[in-house]
Amino acid sequence: MKKISVLLTLMFTAIFLSGCLYPEERKAKNSAPYQNQLNEVQAAVDEFREATGGLLPIKTKDMSVPIYQKYPIDFNRLSPRYLAEPPGTSYENGGEYLYVLVDVEKNPTVKLIDVKMSEAIRDLKLRVEMYKEQHKYPPYEKVVAKNLFMLDYQKLGLKEAPSVTSPLTGTSLPLLVDQKGDIQVDYRVDLAKLAKQSKTALKPGEEIQDLMWKETPFVPAFSVQYTVNDKQEPVFLP
Repeated sequence: MKKISVLLTLMFTAIFLSGCLYPEERKAKNSAPYQNQLNEVQAAVDEFREATGGLLPIKTKDMSVPIYQKYPIDFNRLSPRYLAEPPGTSYENGGEYLYVLVDVEKNPTVKLIDVKMSEAIRDLKLRVEMYKEQHKYPPYEKVVAKNLFMLDYQKLGLKEAPSVTSPLTGTSLPLLVDQKGDIQVDYRVDLAKLAKQSKTALKPGEEIQDLMWKETPFVPAFSVQYTVNDKQEPVFLP
């Protein structure tokens, strides 16, 4: 019964998100440069914190939520006093991005998650859960790293291997599944580019996924841990 409930929740969520269509007149606003809107939201967050003695304008999430998705901004707490309305690029206002906070203990900073990536992961998660209902385990195809696997996409009814488009490079990032059945994004292509551009010295064995939000407007949502090898190539952290 619990499994059926989970499946129904995932299905209704996917249907809700796929049905969120917005009027044509919003398109221009929603395609505005997101850096300007990031700056506006950051200023509103900073003002809110100052006025409330350090509180954060975020939605409450369970402790089990992964760190990069754990602190979504609650625009109801910012508008209209600190921000006239949610930015046009925000999901709440018909845009393509979820606004989240990172580094909340030291320096709360506004960053983005691509909604299209979230939707693709929800769809794949639903397919995997439906497959598990009949076969008990996900359709593993190949081991990529410890407790991380490629999926047999044909058994899931897909025409090609599941992937998402990187908001940074526009390249396809593979979607993998871990031992819990959670979908993870393979960010090695993006991290390789960032590692080459970064002025930060990267050491094998140290986590490097934070490099993404430190160097770009985006967080590595739905991500496992990464490090670099002796050749400075991104690899999964054992």
